[in-house]
Amino acid sequence: MAKGEGAESGSAAGLLPTGILQAGERPVQVKKEPKKKKQLSICNKLCYAVGGAPYQVTGCALGFFLQIYLLDVAQVDPFSASIILFVGRAWDAITDPLVGFCISKSPWTRLGRLMPWITFSTPLAIIAYFLIWFVPDFHQGQTLWYLLFYCLFETLVTCFHVPYSALTMFISTEQSERDSATAYRMTVEVLGTVLGTAIQGQIVGQADSPCIPDGNASTVNRTQSSTSIKETQNAYLLAAGVIASIYVICAVILTLGVREQRESYETQQTKQMPFFRGLRLVMSHGPYIKLIAGFLFTSLAFMLVEGNFALFCTYTLGFRNEFQNLLLAIMFSATVTIPIWQWFLTRFGKKTAVYIGISSAVPFLILVALMESNLIVTYVVAVAAGISVAAAFLLPWSMLPDVIDDFHLKQPHIHGTEPIFFSFYVFFTKFASGVSLGISTLSLDFTGYQTRGCSQPARVKFTLKMLVTVAPIVLILMGLLLFKLYPIDEEKRRQNKKALQALREEASSSGCSDTDSTELASIL
Repeated sequence: MAKGEGAESGSAAGLLPTGILQAGERPVQVKKEPKKKKQLSICNKLCYAVGGAPYQVTGCALGFFLQIYLLDVAQVDPFSASIILFVGRAWDAITDPLVGFCISKSPWTRLGRLMPWITFSTPLAIIAYFLIWFVPDFHQGQTLWYLLFYCLFETLVTCFHVPYSALTMFISTEQSERDSATAYRMTVEVLGTVLGTAIQGQIVGQADSPCIPDGNASTVNRTQSSTSIKETQNAYLLAAGVIASIYVICAVILTLGVREQRESYETQQTKQMPFFRGLRLVMSHGPYIKLIAGFLFTSLAFMLVEGNFALFCTYTLGFRNEFQNLLLAIMFSATVTIPIWQWFLTRFGKKTAVYIGISSAVPFLILVALMESNLIVTYVVAVAAGISVAAAFLLPWSMLPDVIDDFHLKQPHIHGTEPIFFSFYVFFTKFASGVSLGISTLSLDFTGYQTRGCSQPARVKFTLKMLVTVAPIVLILMGLLLFKLYPIDEEKRRQNKKALQALREEASSSGCSDTDSTELASIL
């Protein structure tokens, strides 16, 4: 049958025998109505957004508390702790492209291509997470214990988060709907960091673990110290159990409330793209390289602050019993300001939001570096810093779909590369953060960090201040300079949106014409 609208309008009448048509009966002209765009409901967006909480709740607890837990609770020496943190983060980075490769080879199932990964990784991930916060009775193999279960958990949570991140491209074909769903997601993810901070910080904060004045163990009652350490260890286990429960609940809501949608032009793809060819094409896409380079430095800045913040508050500022409340203030402020940044980027553009949002952290980091220890000022700075944290959360995931759309326009016959985009996007930031955290923990060892000490040498305090203030400022400025090279502004986004819509309509009309014969046979 000839394809096209003219052939479609008269195809049925031409094939029907003339005797079937009653006298005076005229062939019905069937006009194809344009396919209505399917809008995501608020319920769909919320169910999708809830799926981002597990990664952030567990990641926040690990990011803020794992370093101080290894040093002061599990009492791992600083050198071994630096090995655990570096290898764990580096392995976490390596698993992203590996999982992306496996997902790209996964067939579509009744649940979709991405959902089975999320469903089957969840129960194993919560077991591994719980064992990270368990202190084994043996001391010789503690480093291997934490390294094993840290790497195992990071592998399993990657099997959850990489397909979940790629799901952004499959919940809707509309840019506006994806941006809206991303805003919902970022709000819930920042709320997840608030939950992770609140649960871990408040439960652990209730346990009183005595410090050792001047590193002299003889001044502390050993029996009391042993009992208090055990209480602190149990508090970490309780917090891990609560967070693991949240992980499971969010995974169930995501699985039941979200369905993957395949692009109409993707369903016509008969041959699957080889992974390494897809990787080569992705890594040669200019806007993608510029985007990950810019966010590599800005993400490193916030990760340095995250990884060393608890030690900085405890030893440099002297707020041993307040750091969990300061973290809560930062994350609560970030949660409240996510919708404001979503409005700002839709009103003034994403590149403008990047410059203003991320650079707003610099004055507050300078203030922290210069001011004396003052609790009220520190809380004010924490609330203000949350505004910049919100921008750092929202903007990377809001801009990446624009890069993928631009890639699809330049490579219209290449499909299934979304997991590659998302997995390697995370790979570079995680690997670099592993290096930075490993070096920062190792630098504490070189400067004479004292495990469970009530205070630290001046060199340790100075090193922590450099890691939390000066180094992040330099990284933020470098990242903002790289963003000047990022080519997708608001005008480019509008052009890409129109071109993609035309591509989808063309693919949809082609797919409909291919099914004319089958539909006609069923009517007859």
